Amino acid sequence: MRFKLTILLVAVGLAIAGCQQPQVTTPGEGLLVSEKTISVYQLAGQLGLSITDITDTHVTLKNSTNTVLIFTYSGGQVYVNTRAIGETGRVDKVGGSVYISESLVGRIRAAMGVAVRPSVRPEYPGKLSGCIVIDAGHGGQDPGATSCTGYYEKTVNLQVARKTVSLLRQRGLKVVMTREGDEFIELEERAAIANRNNAQLFVSIHCDSMEKSSKQGFTTYVARSGSRASRRAAEAIAGAMIKTGLENQGVREADYKVLIYTQGPAVLVELGYLSNYQEAGLLRDSAFQNRLAEAIAEGIIDFLT
Repeated sequence: MRFKLTILLVAVGLAIAGCQQPQVTTPGEGLLVSEKTISVYQLAGQLGLSITDITDTHVTLKNSTNTVLIFTYSGGQVYVNTRAIGETGRVDKVGGSVYISESLVGRIRAAMGVAVRPSVRPEYPGKLSGCIVIDAGHGGQDPGATSCTGYYEKTVNLQVARKTVSLLRQRGLKVVMTREGDEFIELEERAAIANRNNAQLFVSIHCDSMEKSSKQGFTTYVARSGSRASRRAAEAIAGAMIKTGLENQGVREADYKVLIYTQGPAVLVELGYLSNYQEAGLLRDSAFQNRLAEAIAEGIIDFLT
């Protein structure tokens, strides 16, 4: 009887083992996929493109001859000069930054039909060999000012900062961002990032706000003890910003922590007033953000040369 019971238990155990399937974890269920990803800014740098627009659904990259549109939702397509080249594939959004499969670099380069060097040679040799640090003000739990139409300053700061960085990198400059996504960075750490990188220039990007809604215009700031180089950089950026059509409130002095703790030249730019209905609309507009980024980049280049 005992012998028969043992045989029965063994048979049941084998049957259960035979019914069990190998456990396979699929992507999206907690598995760390080995596929290598890169940020869309790294993609732009490798392809010689400039990011002109980033939204929740797509990223647009351009240069003088090509336009690349990458849709960043599930099943989204990639278009090169209006021609679809297939699905985007893996997309990760971390802290406001967009990461995609590195394999897209080769596919897009092939569709562009030209050999693109990973980096662009500087237009101005020698003087552009230093590092520029771009600081998108506020972030994370610190939203900054709230516009009269309900959006946060931190978002505009980051969008304009990203566009500025992309333009500067196209000129061959080494550029570091204090934050690349919606994250909180202490003021002292922002300055420390510039100091660790021996920044040739630190530029902090902000938006203004006040109770009086009629106030408008952009302002550039340097520390009261700021160097001549800091003031020269502020004046160069202000000179370029005038081309956006915004009113120039002048170069002013203020002892903001990011200015006084930064060892090299440092400038803070207030792009305009979120409390002014007209400027609030402009500051949220992607095309106008492009103009602001172009002006800041132009001012930085003017300062360096």
